[in-house]
Amino acid sequence: MLKMNKILWGVLLVLLPVFPGCVSVGRDFHGGFLPEVGEYTVAPLPLETDSAPVHGGEAQHFVDGMDISSQWWTKFQSVELDALICQALEDSPTLSAAEATLREARENVNARTGSQNYPAASLGLDSSRFKSSPASFGMPDGEGNILNLHSASVAVSYTFDIFGGARREIEALKARVDYEKFRLEAARLVLGGNIVTTVIREAALRAELQATKEIIAAQKEQLELIEQQQALGGASRSEVLGLRAEVEAVRATLPVYEKELGWSRHQLATLLGRLPSESGSLAQFELSSFVLPVELPLSLPSDFARQRPDIRAAEALLQVASAGVGVATANLFPQITLGGSYGPQAGRWENLFKGESLVWSLAGGLTQPIFNGGSLRARKRGAQAAFDQAAANYRQTVLGAFQNIADTLHALETDASVLKAQASAYSAAEESLMLARKQFQSGAISYSVVLNAQQQYQRASIALVRAQAARLSDTAALFQSLGGGWENRDQDVLPGERE
Repeated sequence: MLKMNKILWGVLLVLLPVFPGCVSVGRDFHGGFLPEVGEYTVAPLPLETDSAPVHGGEAQHFVDGMDISSQWWTKFQSVELDALICQALEDSPTLSAAEATLREARENVNARTGSQNYPAASLGLDSSRFKSSPASFGMPDGEGNILNLHSASVAVSYTFDIFGGARREIEALKARVDYEKFRLEAARLVLGGNIVTTVIREAALRAELQATKEIIAAQKEQLELIEQQQALGGASRSEVLGLRAEVEAVRATLPVYEKELGWSRHQLATLLGRLPSESGSLAQFELSSFVLPVELPLSLPSDFARQRPDIRAAEALLQVASAGVGVATANLFPQITLGGSYGPQAGRWENLFKGESLVWSLAGGLTQPIFNGGSLRARKRGAQAAFDQAAANYRQTVLGAFQNIADTLHALETDASVLKAQASAYSAAEESLMLARKQFQSGAISYSVVLNAQQQYQRASIALVRAQAARLSDTAALFQSLGGGWENRDQDVLPGERE
C-alpha cells in the first residue's frame, strides 16, 4: 500500500509542473486610470492664507510633498482628542466588523490557494452487505448469494490549471483582500475625521451657547436700567416691552443650542463605541483647546490617487472584475483531471489488510464544453460588462476624490478670508455696542439704537465662532481628503491602536 501511494503521488507531482504555467487567459491587470494633471484647482494656490487677530486666525501655508502623519489629528494639539481617537480605534464596532471581513477574505485566499497548489487526498473506509444476482453472470436460474465487502482506500485527484482559470480565481480573491484592507483604512480615516469634526462642532455649539448667555446677561442689565428710567419717566412703556421681547427671543435660542449640543455628545459616544447615556463621562471641548495647524501638507497630483484608500479600494474591485473575465474565458477551454485510488478490499474484516486484497486504480479525464446553450459565452460577456462597470466606478471615484480636495483647498482659502472679515465685523460691533450703551446712559440716543447695536453684536459673535470652527473643520477635511497618511502607519504607530 505504501508503495502504491508513492506511485500515485509521484505521478501527480511529476505532472503538476507541466501545465500550471502554460497560459493564463484573460487580461493581466496593470492598474486603473490616473489623470495626468499638475494642479488641483484652476487658479494656483496662494503662498499663504489670510490671517486674523483672533484665536485660530494664524496664516496657513501649503507644503508640497509634505508627509502626512497617520496620527494627523495630533496636529490640533489636544490631548483629550488624541485619547478619544485612540479609544475609538480600539472599541469601534465598525472597525471590528471591517477587520473581521478582512480576515475572512485572507482565509478565502488560503483555502483556494491550498486547493490549487496541492492534490486533494482523502481516506475512505466502507463496509457493505448485498445480495448478488446470478442473472448478471448469465445464470438466470441460479440462486443469489449474500456477500459482504469491506474496503479501505486512499484517493488522490488533481485538476490541472492549464488555461489559468484557477490562477485568475486566486488573483480575484487576493484583490478582494486588498479591497477589504483599503476599506478598513477608509473606515479608520472616516472614524477619525468624524470624531474631529464632532468635537469641533461641540466646541462651536458650546461657544455659541456661551456667547448667547452673555448677550442675555447684558440685555438683562439694560432691561433693569430702562425699567428704572421708565419709573422716573425717562423711558416709554413701549421701549421696556420691546427690550423684554428681545430678551425672551434670544433666550428662546438656548434650548436649540442645548439640543444640538446633546446630539453632538450622543454622536461622539456612539463613535467611541459607547451608549449615549455614557456621554456625560466624556471630555468636554472648547474652541480654545485646539491649535490651528499652520503648515498644511499638499501631495503632488501624481501621488494623490495612491494615497486615497477609497481610490485604492475601487482599483482593487477593478482587478477583481478583470480576473473575473479570465475565469469566464478559461471555462471555455478543456479541463484535465488526474486521479487514483489505492487500498484493500475483502469480504471479511480480518482479511482486509492482507496483501492479496489490495486493489488500485489510476484514471485521467479531459472535459471540453461542446454545447451548453451559450451560457459560458454569455457569462464571459457578463464578466466583461462587470469589468466595464468597475472601470467606470473607479474613474468616478478618482474624479470625486479630485473634486473633494479641490473643494477643500478652496474652502481653506475662503475660510481664512471669512474669518478675517468676521473678526473685523466682531470688533466693530463690539465697539459700536459699547459706545451705544454709554450714549444711552447719558441720554444722547434712544434705546432703539442700543437694541440695534446688540443685535449686530450677537450676530457678529455667532458668526465669528462659526468662522473659527469652519477653519478647524476644513483643515481636518484636508488631512482626510489627502488620505490621512495611512501608508505611514508603520513609522508612527499610535499607542493602543490595533495591529
